Amino acid sequence: MNRLRFFIARQMRDERALESLSVPQQEVLDDVVGRRVALVGNARGLANATHGAAIDAAEVVIRINRAPMPGALSHGTRTDMLALATSLDREELERIHPRRILWMSHKRKRLSCATARSPGFYLHPLTDYAALQDRLSAPPTTGAMMIDLLARSRAARIDLYGFDFFATLSLSGHRTADRLPHDFATEAAWVHDLIAQDSRFVLHPHG
Repeated sequence: MNRLRFFIARQMRDERALESLSVPQQEVLDDVVGRRVALVGNARGLANATHGAAIDAAEVVIRINRAPMPGALSHGTRTDMLALATSLDREELERIHPRRILWMSHKRKRLSCATARSPGFYLHPLTDYAALQDRLSAPPTTGAMMIDLLARSRAARIDLYGFDFFATLSLSGHRTADRLPHDFATEAAWVHDLIAQDSRFVLHPHG
């Protein structure tokens, strides 16, 4: 698909055309089969921790949105997949240097042509987004969508770093929880319930 056709498809909300640019969801799930996955959130508190070596030791490292990495000691350095719900410029993408970009947002108009045409690009289905939104009774965060997707995978283990459900705000912005559309308390309860039911998930504290 050339740039003009992409912009027309995006403007017209032609989901079928946009989906044609995406690898199947199963390909993303196959990438983590039997592997140890580190899903790195953007909580500010993570900057005070020393999880970097453990993050980089994972077989698959997934980061979220602007993927701030203020230091190797706290955050590690590697990014295999980048789960996005916001547009990033070329400089930011080069800094993060993901092997695969996952567009998780239901807001397709934020999707750039360069992102959609990147190697291994994945477009998260609107039906999956809507199902999780119904479960949480609020728009899910990008992190929640990734947790939901990984829960359906056959990953051997999923380590969650930088998730405190906005207790320490975000390294990638200055907005407080009340200025965001998400229900962080409900997401926290949902994640803790998932951890209780699925021993593959481990939530690491910042300390």
